[in-house]
This record gives sequence, structure tokens and C-alpha cells, in this order.
Amino acid sequence: MGGVEDESEPASKRMKLSSRVLRGLANGSSRTEPAAGSSLGLMARPLPIEGDEEVIGSKGVIKRVEFVRLIAKALYSLGYEKSGARLEEESGIPLQSSVVNLFMQQISDGLWDESVVTLHKIGLSDENLVKSASFLILEQKFLELLDQEKAMDALKTLRTEITPLCIKNSRVRELSLCIISPSSCGLLNQNKRNSTRARSRSELLEELQKLLPPAVIIPERRLEHLVEQALVLQTDACMLHNSIDMEMSLYTDHQCGKEHIPCRTLQILQSHNDEVWLVQFSHNGKYLASASNDRSAIIWEVDENGSVSLKHKLTGHQKPISSVCWSPDDRQLLTCGVGETVRRWDVSSGECLRVYEKVGHGLISCAWFPDGKWICYGVSDRSICMCDLEGKEIECWKGQRTLSISDLEITSDGKQIISICRETAILLLDREAKYERMIEENQTITSFSLSKDNRYLLVNLLNQEIHLWDIKGDFRLVAKYKGLKRSRFVIRSCFGGLKQAFVASGSEDSQVYIWHKGSGELIEPLPGHSGAVNCVSWNPANHHMLASASDDRTIRIWGLNELNTRHKGARPNGVHYCNGNGTS
Repeated sequence: MGGVEDESEPASKRMKLSSRVLRGLANGSSRTEPAAGSSLGLMARPLPIEGDEEVIGSKGVIKRVEFVRLIAKALYSLGYEKSGARLEEESGIPLQSSVVNLFMQQISDGLWDESVVTLHKIGLSDENLVKSASFLILEQKFLELLDQEKAMDALKTLRTEITPLCIKNSRVRELSLCIISPSSCGLLNQNKRNSTRARSRSELLEELQKLLPPAVIIPERRLEHLVEQALVLQTDACMLHNSIDMEMSLYTDHQCGKEHIPCRTLQILQSHNDEVWLVQFSHNGKYLASASNDRSAIIWEVDENGSVSLKHKLTGHQKPISSVCWSPDDRQLLTCGVGETVRRWDVSSGECLRVYEKVGHGLISCAWFPDGKWICYGVSDRSICMCDLEGKEIECWKGQRTLSISDLEITSDGKQIISICRETAILLLDREAKYERMIEENQTITSFSLSKDNRYLLVNLLNQEIHLWDIKGDFRLVAKYKGLKRSRFVIRSCFGGLKQAFVASGSEDSQVYIWHKGSGELIEPLPGHSGAVNCVSWNPANHHMLASASDDRTIRIWGLNELNTRHKGARPNGVHYCNGNGTS
């Protein structure tokens, strides 16, 4: 039996479409007809045996035949057909065997029965793979027969060719339904006749290309993929890579300098009257919240140029503020006084919208659930409670769930609540599955931070170390960061930078420390503060902006070494612009 012909379509057009398919499936999945003067038409010989291939390159790991075939494939993909043909001719290495070329031409021409015969001559050892490829080909034959309203021929193909393959029974049933009711066939577009034949066969070639081994038909854009992979590996290995628009060149190996790390003081914010304990950027990076021993919190606004200015000073707490948390949409802010109450503020107006308290107990920490409809807070009796925005308690987990000083985090799916439950243990409470897991440390835990992807937990310890835990699946300690100084105070660290590839922390020696997350290597300590640095926060929307809070009553905004000349002099709102030398 021959392939299905479309008598309404001129032969010249069919030939042109077939040539185009072979010339460039998805920008070059197969090559065109041989160029004039080339010997490609004579290439009936098989591809060189892999064991006989010589290797090239200084490491001796690149097979010459594979390398030449990839280059030829790339040339055809880029439209350099004569160059690709010339490379095949001069090297004596065909892009594909003559059998594969014939197979692809038969698919393009709709010679379905012939293409199935040729498929068996390619030399595939996996019988299941041959069956799967045959199924795709015969399915296409079936659908095109139906499209031409040749239902009896389609039925014969289904019964005598497709069904005997004994695979994909559910799909066979769907095809049977197409004969009874073509409108019910999910694959057939309502305007099928308005679509071009070449397009559908091109899609079939793409599916076959994905199915067949890469040694038979080289995957599309394979060389480009290898080059991109090499560049990505170089950026991943670059300890200082922190710029999304960093230009990369194929001419040299990639390597960044410290100019992309925020290590220069650009502003000093001086509106608190006592030690600043906390800083936290909003999710969109447009605001910064700070909290102080002076019992106030401040909402700072970050303009499009990266300049930070005071927006609202929030007062009302009777005790120093120990916790702040932005709502998921950054329109509201929670603040918690030490053993006191939680307050919810409107970011736009600075108005206090609600005060949350628990009779007979003080509140010690706060967090938002990801839908923004509920909040969570730690209680001085070591329980953790969940309530709606009006203060109605939804659920409460009693027992030793938290300490008198503890961070509180909720995963982005809202399922797990994380808190320090003992001096040396962090609790991960799954509120839906009703089970608990714990990370056990040998040293006293002072604080922790959850990564944006919920995979990693950064744990600060009293022994002057920060531990990185992988909490996906079984808990696993993956890195330790050393160098900071801590003996008495709660010091908080954070993830940050491009793809959260860095870890930053405060320190009691008045410096900010930055490490590469993956290697654990210290990049640079940042001097400038004159008191212990209690907390740091990396802007999630600006990889080049970092904030630090200190006992010296100031907040420092760190940026790149490029000096913005507009940031000079002082401003009456408690903001001082620096010359970038790390001191004011």
C-alpha cells in the first residue's frame, strides 16, 4: 500500500513542502536535499562505529564523529545549508545515515507504509521503541485518511495495522471513536482542512525525533544546548555571580568580580532613638520595615532609583518590637512587641487596623499565612495560635511549640509552621497532616530564616556558626558558615542575591558578613557600623541592595561601588547619604 495522497494539492507544492520539512524542522531538525556538487546523495554507508572514533580536545573525551555531526546539525539549523553539506562531504561524516534520510523523506511525503518498512531497517534494537514509532506513523496515516473522508480505508488501517501492535489500547479506543463521530476526536481541530499538511507532518517528525535515539537523529539544537549548559555551569560555579543581565562571551571563561556584590554604604537611616533590632524588605522590594528597642517600627519607601526614605513611623507598642512580617501582597504589616501584642498596620496610611492579644499571656512572634486571610503568632505559654484578621482564633497548638524569643515562619503553601521549640531544636509542624518533625542541633539556636523556595533553613547558633539545612524530604545539613562574632545577642541572617545564591548575617563585631551559599566561602566582611549588627535583609527585587540594622541606632543601605552622585549631603527625614567609604 502507498501513502495517502492529497489530490487537491499540486505535486509541485507537495515537493516544496517536503523539502522545507527536511530543510528545517523547528529551525533545522533535518537537513535539506544535497547541495549541487556534493556527494551526500551517495551516502549509503552507515555511520562510523562509535568504538572506532578518534577523540579530540585536551581531555580526550570528545568523539570526533559526534563533534562533526553536531556542527553539521547546527549549520543546517542556522540555515547554512551549503556549509553543512560541504562539511559532510569534506569530513566524510554524514549527519544522518542514508536510511534515516530516506525515512524522514518518506514521512514528509506521506509514504506511511514505506516509512514503516524503512523504520525496521534503521537498526533499532528496542522492539518497544519500534512499535511506538510505528504507532505514531500509522496514527498519522489514519487521521489523514479520516480527514479525506476515507472512513473505510481508515478503519482498515486501524484494524489491520494499528491494533495488531498491541500498545496504547486507550488511544486505539479514542481513534475508534473518531470513525463513529469525528467531532469527538480530540486531536482533530474543528478547522482541520484549513491547516497545512506540512505542518502536521512536521509535528510528527518532531515526535519521532524525540522518540528515536539521539545517535540516530541528533536532538534539535543539541550544540546550542551544550554551549548554554557550559555557560550555566560557569555561572553556577562563579562565587560572585549576582547580575541577571551580566553579558557572557563564548570567547572567554565567565568570571565575576566583587563589583556585583553590595558592599558599599550608600545611605544611613537614622530615625530610631535606640538599638535597631530588625529590618525586613517587603516581597516586592518597594518597602523596608525596621523595628527598634525604642518601641517603634518604621516603614521606609524604596524609590525606583534605589533611594530609601521614611514613609511612616508606627507607634503604639508598650515594649520593644521583636518581630515584623509583611502581608503576602505587601499592603499590610504585622509587628509584635516582646511578650506584648501583635499589631496590624496599613502600609499606605500607617494606620493601625487591629491589635491582637491573648488574655493572660503575651505574644512573642507573628507571621502571615500565604493567602493573607489568617495570621499566626507565638504565645508566651509556648503555644502557637492561628486566627483570622478579625482576631477570631481558628486553631491553637498547645505544648512546647515555641520559646520566649523565637522566629516564626510559614511555608508558601501554608502547610508547615516553623518555630524554635527548644534551645537546640526547630519544630516543623504540618498542620494538615497533623505530624511534627524537628531539626536537632548541638548548640543553642538563636534565630532562623526560610529560603524563598521553602527548601532551605538558615540556622544561627550561639557558637558563632550558621548552619544551612535542606528540609526537603529527610533533613540534611549541607553547609556551615563561619567568621562572624556572637556571644550574647540574637543575630539574624538571610538569604539573598540572584537565585538566593548568598548568605548574609550581622555580627557582634559591628560588621556584615556575606558568604557564597553553595561553597560556604566568605566573600567579604563589610565594616561601617559602630555597634553590633543585629539583622540583615537582602532586597528580593534588587539583588544589589542590602540593609543592616545595628545597636548604633542606624540602618545602613548597602549597594554597588558605583557611586550615585545624587546621594550626597543630608536630608531632614533622618536619612544620610554617604560617600561610600563605609563611614559617616
